[in-house]
Order: sequence, then C-alpha cells, then structure tokens
Amino acid sequence: MDINPKIFREYDIRGIVGQDLDEAIVETLGRAMGTFFLGRGQKDVAVGQDCRLSSPGFGRALIRGLLSTGCDVADIGVVPTPLLYFSVFFKKKEAGVMITGSHNPPEHNGFKMMSGEETLYGKTIQALYEIVRKGVFPRGEGRLTALDLVSEYQDYVARNVRFSRPVKVVIDAGNGTGGVVAVPLFRRMGAEVVDIFCEPDGRFPNHHPDPTLPEAMEKLIAKVRASGAELGIAYDGDADRIGVVDDAGQILWGDQLLIIFARDILPSRPGAAVISEVKASKVLYEEIERLGGRPIMWRTGHSLIKEKIKEEKAPLAGEMSGHIFFADRWFGFDDAIYASARLLEILSRSKTKLSAMLADLPKTYSTPEIRIYASDEVKFKIVDEVRRELAARYPIIDIDG
Repeated sequence: MDINPKIFREYDIRGIVGQDLDEAIVETLGRAMGTFFLGRGQKDVAVGQDCRLSSPGFGRALIRGLLSTGCDVADIGVVPTPLLYFSVFFKKKEAGVMITGSHNPPEHNGFKMMSGEETLYGKTIQALYEIVRKGVFPRGEGRLTALDLVSEYQDYVARNVRFSRPVKVVIDAGNGTGGVVAVPLFRRMGAEVVDIFCEPDGRFPNHHPDPTLPEAMEKLIAKVRASGAELGIAYDGDADRIGVVDDAGQILWGDQLLIIFARDILPSRPGAAVISEVKASKVLYEEIERLGGRPIMWRTGHSLIKEKIKEEKAPLAGEMSGHIFFADRWFGFDDAIYASARLLEILSRSKTKLSAMLADLPKTYSTPEIRIYASDEVKFKIVDEVRRELAARYPIIDIDG
C-alpha cells in the first residue's frame, strides 16, 4: 500500500484526512501496530478516539487491523487522551492507541501510541513505517471488548484531590472531549463550574482548540470577566494541554503554571527535579532552585518529557504548550484535567487570588511561537545553518536540536 512516509512524525502519526489518511490506510496502520505490539509480547491493546468527524470510521478501521493480527482490543470509546494513558497506567493494558488530531484543525487526525508505559516516538515510530513498508503482518483473531473508564477515572481523581472550598471556574473545552469528563467531575468535587463549548463537536465551530493561541482564549477571558469567576481553564481537542486565565482575565503560560505547582510540591520534596523546556523563562528555573528543587531544561515533546521524568524521578514537569506532567500523587503523564484539579485544589486552600500568586516575581515577556513554514525536505537543513551562523557569534542552547 502507498502511504505517505511523512505522516510518521517524531511523536505521533499524523496527517490530513482524505489526503494522507483514509480508512484503508488506517486499517493497515492497525495491522502494523499489532505486529509491533505482538513483537514486544503485548497483546492487550486499549483504543480510544477523539470527537473529530473522521474518528469513528478510523476507530473501526484501526480495531479491524489490530484484531486481524491477533491482538485483543479494549475499546474505551470517545475520551480525552489522558484516559487512554490511564487505561495503561492504572488498568494495566499492555499497549494503547489514541486516535486524535489533538490541537490541530478539524481536517487533521492522527495516532498517539503506547507500548507498555512508554509513549512511542522517534525510532519506534519509524519502525512502524518499516513494518508498513514491508507489508508482512501476522494473522490471528483477536477479541473485542468495550471498556468504560470515565467513572473510574473521575473516582480516582476525586479521591486524589480535595477542594477546601467551592472555587468558581469557567471551563472551555473548545468542543473537544475534555468537558464531558471535567465539568461533572469538578462539580461533584464541590467547584462552581460555568461551562462553555463543552459539547463535543469535531468541527470545532466556536474557536480553534489550541489554548496556546491567545485568539482561542478570547471567549474564555470574556466569560471569566462577565461571570466573576476566580479563573478560567481551556483544553485542547483531546485535553492533554491546559490553558489558564486568572481572575483579571490575564493568560498564565506554562512556565507560570509550573511555578505555582512547584511552590505547592517542592516544600515537601526537597531536592526533587522539576523539568521544563527551552521556551520557558529563566525565572522558572531560578524559582525552582530557590524552592530547593533541581531545575532541568530538557527537549520539547511529551514523549521525551515523560521519559525524562522517569529517569530523574521528577514529581513535576511541563511545557509552554500547556502539557503539564504530575508524578506527584499521579502517574507522570500529561493530563490537563488532572492539572486543573490540582490548580483548583491550590486555589481552594489559598486566600490569595490567582492574579496575585506570582506578583512577587519579575514580569516576563515571551514571544508567541513564531512558525515559519518550511517543507520537511529543507527544514532540518535550515535549522542547522541558522545554528551554525548564530553559534559563531553568540552562546547558544541547542538541547532541543
């Protein structure tokens, strides 16, 4: 089968529906994933999907492919990506595949894969391409079951996190999958929740589901101000990224959230590592050190950060993109719903407004991500040439490639 090799990216498999991905291609990908998992002795695979219009068909095709190799599949349905991770870490599924386009436009879709507790990236994703290219798949008859994890996940979070008082919060799920899990959970835990755009709709009709874009946060900011809420929380399409707005309607970026979480965690974890990436401010790393922690700058990418958390036994990590990882009282994967619960817990115990929590720190200024289009054929060469040019004149940090 002719499959575009460029869909096999660093952290996932991703492409445009109808151009790079169709159901026949996805079924072949399922066969390749089944071959890969079985080669590692993993037969029990969880499969979840987001609410994109292409996801139901892709889900059926992927499951057909996996079953045809002899893998058993637990279909966990339409869920946020963190519930796929939860199925592996908590329910001990041997592998997992999430069908999601994440924060990308509606016409995109893709696959995030887990082999055991390892999120596939880099060479392992290229190994899947090689399996597809060779086209040799085992034949078997796997067993399909349905697995509803939402209640179990909500119960686990509610036991893990406690609110000391009702916090008024606006939740904007961007018409992704996060709202249907987060809103009833936080109400049950005692929060006063105002919800907007929490009905799953794979067309994302109200705004682009990416909380790193200021324009995608405008309606949340307006609702926080109009409702008198203490904060607003936004999710991307599959709820592994969080965006936060304080009571004054100001956006808190990933490094600012990490400072709030580090101040909560590090007093009881002296010397613990806290991991972030190159786009975070120097203020974050200085504050981690002041708190008695060990700041680590690492490469961007959820798979790479999760791997580094295990290596360093770090209780906390995060990226400017809104991926926040807790291994303190949690499993070490990026989960915007759980990060929300921890933030609400901190606010519920504090007499300080969110807008004042970082008032003692220097004000920082971060450029937005400036994305200059370059084709896959030339982009790595461009980065190498820019690096050489700048390194001749300035000290550089090139930990991220």
